Amino acid sequence: MSTQQTPRFFNRELSWVEFNARVLHQALRPDVPPLERLKFVCIVASNFDEFYMVRVASVKRQIRSGDHVQCPSGMRPSGIMTAIKRRVGELVDQKYRCLLDEILPALARERLVLRRPDTYTAEQTAYLKKLYQDEVFPVLTPIRATPGSDLPYTANLRLHAAFLLEPGPTLDLLSTDGEEPAAEYLAIVQIPSSLERLIFLPDEQDTVSFALLEDVIVQHAAALFPGYFIRENCLFRVTRDADLGVDEGRDEDFVEAMEQILADREYSRAVRLSVRRGAGRLKTLLSQAIGIPEEEVFDKAEPLDVGGFMALTSLPGFDRLRYDRWPPVESPLLPEEGDIWETVRRRDVLLHHPYESFEPVVRLLHLASEDPGVLAIKMTLYRTSGDSPVVRSLERAARNGKQVTVLVEIKARFDEERNISWAQRLEQAGVIVVYGVARLKVHAKALLIVRREKKGITRFVHLGTGNYNDKTARLYTDFGLLTSRPDIAYEIGLFFNAITGYSAIPTLKKLVMAPAGLKGRLLQLIERETLRSRADDPGRILAKLNSLADPEIIEALYRASEAGVTVRLNVRGICMLIPGVPGMSRNITVVSVIDRYLEHARAFYFHNGGLPEVYCSSSDWMTRNLERRVELMFPVEDEEARSRVVQTLEAALSDNTNGHVTLPDGTSAPRTASGRQKPFQSQRHLQELAAQRAAVSDQGSPKVFDARRRPPEA
Repeated sequence: MSTQQTPRFFNRELSWVEFNARVLHQALRPDVPPLERLKFVCIVASNFDEFYMVRVASVKRQIRSGDHVQCPSGMRPSGIMTAIKRRVGELVDQKYRCLLDEILPALARERLVLRRPDTYTAEQTAYLKKLYQDEVFPVLTPIRATPGSDLPYTANLRLHAAFLLEPGPTLDLLSTDGEEPAAEYLAIVQIPSSLERLIFLPDEQDTVSFALLEDVIVQHAAALFPGYFIRENCLFRVTRDADLGVDEGRDEDFVEAMEQILADREYSRAVRLSVRRGAGRLKTLLSQAIGIPEEEVFDKAEPLDVGGFMALTSLPGFDRLRYDRWPPVESPLLPEEGDIWETVRRRDVLLHHPYESFEPVVRLLHLASEDPGVLAIKMTLYRTSGDSPVVRSLERAARNGKQVTVLVEIKARFDEERNISWAQRLEQAGVIVVYGVARLKVHAKALLIVRREKKGITRFVHLGTGNYNDKTARLYTDFGLLTSRPDIAYEIGLFFNAITGYSAIPTLKKLVMAPAGLKGRLLQLIERETLRSRADDPGRILAKLNSLADPEIIEALYRASEAGVTVRLNVRGICMLIPGVPGMSRNITVVSVIDRYLEHARAFYFHNGGLPEVYCSSSDWMTRNLERRVELMFPVEDEEARSRVVQTLEAALSDNTNGHVTLPDGTSAPRTASGRQKPFQSQRHLQELAAQRAAVSDQGSPKVFDARRRPPEA
């Protein structure tokens, strides 16, 4: 009798779903402030939108292509889809119970009130009626649809209202095309994205009330259909396949090809249909017209599109309903004014965002754009902010006669349109713009500034784990390294030559580049740790990642574990490695931290027989990053900087307030303080350390002391 083999990998898609379960867990916590709970609910909603547009769309394509096993977990696409529907359905129900039964009532008690049509006051009813007549009605466009046929103009992720109409006795149609009048008609009205969805209402002086645009439209819909009776109405939302590939062979008109992809994404194949719960017959008609089986339709409570509530989380006047503020501090190693060049020339500077400000990077680019000694700037841009000071400095530098070269990755999913716009602006300013690399995404975060100084040319480098985005740098945890080390600066020059021209893949000694050598180097580092591990000096690997999904890397970690290496992983999202299995991964622990900041840094520690090596990287340990993207891993060699990275790794792995441990069945369990153990919140700990370091600097101390509060043992 054969025994079932122990699986060696979690399924990637289901692991991503469990990450969102961890995010939702934060929304379910009554000790989290109400607007922060609402933010976590909105994040889950947004995450699932992207998950269905990309990952579920891919799974459904695999089912249509024959339902063959393609996942290392051994699951068929149809089995993955069944598990997704079950688990996502559970989480959606939890999300709505949390929102409707806990969060919105808590906000109402604090006088931030969602008004539904049956709770409008007379004054609010009159206000909304006039608003509808003056501003909403002129914008609306009802579209006739034929039951049983494809629905017209149902764009991706847009809210729509469907109406089932019955002609009245006095109906006089404009045109019948020779057809007999039907017993019923179907009409679709897109909720205009050009209008604010949240409508703030007149109310008591100390109460902020708001209504939803879709409620107002449905309430006054009779004005759209004179001569008809509205028998049913239903709000719905379609999610479409956004995982569309661009023709990589089109070099001359690649931007045009990408723009076509963006247009096609709006009306591509539907992968999800969400309808208002209790939709009645309209649910059947919509599922047939959209092409989603009725049993797969998400019946959701209202409001249908929860993600739109994110606007409330930044509403002024409600700070008491948010986390206490943690303002970023300035790095104590850098002067707020003065010669930043001299500082970076003397020593490496590690920046840890958002605890430390991203402003030095912005300021460095601003100085470079104006400094007469700066000859050239080279940079990669993957995602940046809407009104980017980084882009403005690059434009200014080009206009000031610097040689500016920027690789803009326009294949950055969901930021393609913005990146095309930035690229065109930069070109108009005289910047040399490279539109990515054929068949690869350039995900590396690198900046090179070439400056003529008295002693000759000096190259200043910034390498990071996160994007050059001043907005997300306040919300995502990332590392950035400023250095002028000649060896690293030289290799960054080779890197830029390779990605902007026709250079061969460079031979690098300090930096490690994907797809050429990063995966091989990581495997070597893990294997070295495995071979050097001894009973009296066991190997040790610490890693902080967003995702872990490469089978070869995972198998190498399994081998290390069985050789006695302690492997402690802080993986925020996808993790296909199964920890804690005797005979396979008994020495591996996986922890995920979900807190106020999005954990985004990638950092790695290898004990190396007592000669530790520490690296940071733009790359996760996923096959796509290691084999199909241009990434960089860089060493952290400054002793203080290396100590701070290790301190950050250990803090995250010891978090018993917002940490979750991955279990062998793929689910997660929240970590809590037990016994004499004190609660330890890693992000608060790191914020306090940053503030202490800044305070020592403000006191004029000639030396920066690194406060060392040992986190509790995991």
